Amino acid sequence: MSLFWRIFALNAVVLGSATALLLWAPVTVSVPVVLTEAIILVSGLAVMLVANAALLRIGLAPLDRLTRLMTTVDLLRPGHRLPEGGRGETAELIRTFNAMLERLEHERASSSARALFAQEAERRRIAQELHDEVGQSMTAILLSLERAADEADEPLRGELRQVQEITRASLDEVRRLVRRLRPGVLEDLGLVSALTSLTSEFATHVGLRVVRRFDTGLPALDQQTELVLYRVAQEALTNAARHADAGQVEVSLHRTGEAVVLAVADDGGGAEAVREGAGIRGMRERALLIGATLDITSHPRAGTTVRLVVPHRKQP
Repeated sequence: MSLFWRIFALNAVVLGSATALLLWAPVTVSVPVVLTEAIILVSGLAVMLVANAALLRIGLAPLDRLTRLMTTVDLLRPGHRLPEGGRGETAELIRTFNAMLERLEHERASSSARALFAQEAERRRIAQELHDEVGQSMTAILLSLERAADEADEPLRGELRQVQEITRASLDEVRRLVRRLRPGVLEDLGLVSALTSLTSEFATHVGLRVVRRFDTGLPALDQQTELVLYRVAQEALTNAARHADAGQVEVSLHRTGEAVVLAVADDGGGAEAVREGAGIRGMRERALLIGATLDITSHPRAGTTVRLVVPHRKQP
């Protein structure tokens, strides 16, 4: 039944019931209307309005559910659907809306995948240029400074040594940036070694205490899944250093059933509600890329926990 005929039928039921009551009930209307008759008529009208409102509320309930879903749907949290039972225009509208959500989620996942692949390619390109161009140039400058310092007299030798140390520190910083842009240890030694290197470097440069809990015997993961796990851990550590005001961060990687779970928990101040900026949305997009579930919980004085659950996928 179409929405028009459904509303027409509901109103017809109410008006028909009111007409039947007027026909068979012992009620008359005088001219002029007396008080008791006016009270009965007004009461009947009120009953009709209440009954009509209740029936319309029931009849239009699917549209209310659809409206609520439309205002709360988030493509980074896929899977929200309305039940498609029934027939008629409302049911067809719900089916069309669910199909539209399915298409939008697929298109969002595809576009996110292309953007993230392009981002990783750009990271590799920049890391390669830093390593080949800037790194080698700074290495040549460092060697030249070392030869010049060996041949110079004091106090010029001391000044050259200072410049040499500054250059060495800058070269170390360039190498650290290269490792952040392109985690070569991830490709060479695997996820656990890459996370160990990441957390060690994080503890050294930020000054936070890092506790690692990595299970042995983790299932083999494809390169894309390992990269997503690494990037999510990297972003979670960065957020903990910038916003959490924490003294300790715990990074764990373990297997739960057929899933691999990465958790990054700090003991910082936390918050009542997590503000999702570009970093968190980026983590959600990466999670969608591999079909994982990202959950972020934060409580005042209890810290923030980032938890990524990755369903096990066999390597192709």
